[in-house]
Amino acid sequence: MKSFKSIALASAIATAAFGADASAADAAARNTTVILVHGAFAESASWNGVVPRLAARGYTVVAAANPLRSVAGDAGLVDGLVDRAPGPVVLVGHSYGGAVISNVRANPKIKALVYVAAFAPEQGETVLDLTGRFPGSTLPGTLAEPVQRAGGGEDLYIRQDAFWQQFASDVPEAEAAVMASTQRPVAKAALTEASGQPRWKDVPSWFVYGDGDRNIPAQALQYMADRAGSRSTVVIPGASHVVMTSQPEAVAALVDQAAQAAAR
Repeated sequence: MKSFKSIALASAIATAAFGADASAADAAARNTTVILVHGAFAESASWNGVVPRLAARGYTVVAAANPLRSVAGDAGLVDGLVDRAPGPVVLVGHSYGGAVISNVRANPKIKALVYVAAFAPEQGETVLDLTGRFPGSTLPGTLAEPVQRAGGGEDLYIRQDAFWQQFASDVPEAEAAVMASTQRPVAKAALTEASGQPRWKDVPSWFVYGDGDRNIPAQALQYMADRAGSRSTVVIPGASHVVMTSQPEAVAALVDQAAQAAAR
């Protein structure tokens, strides 16, 4: 009986300690700011399903207005948001936004990187290189005629008639039509800009993508996740390139997982 009581007491102490540790990690994570960085042909509203889910978990959430002008310049904007954050930061990038969060400057506030159907380039690589490294992307054939900018350079859009099937095939057609109309163009030069030293080499990363992605082949996404040493890679069957729009709960859950792990 004495032995049983001792075991029970030890178990109760261990349970209480585990609960305290979990509570501490949970409290630490709630001090985290999550910065969401959209990609090309999208906008901040592409995170509309993710934002309230993270907010409900207690996070401060910032959906950055990514300029989509240059990898280094766009990363500089995110650097400013990280500097303003009062505590730990989790950076989340979609598509081209993954190249952006990979190129932010080193900052001890940054505790985790989450790649959502996103590029994670090595130093010297470009988004265009990675798109064509593995077969399967049908993006080039859906691009509209480039728009010439007054100051020089070209902007790229996806043709509205091709947008639904190319970019957001698992989103209702009416919603995809709005996304097509509000898409933000990317500067062509940004897609051929060489990446700098990637942050994923010194900050832990998590990846989520759909195997129905027609912009970035699933093989390429898995390759980048493996190369970056992804702590957890979630592959959603049939999900399109805008997995954060069609599967916001899965994306929010992975961001939460990353924040919790980083807080321990």
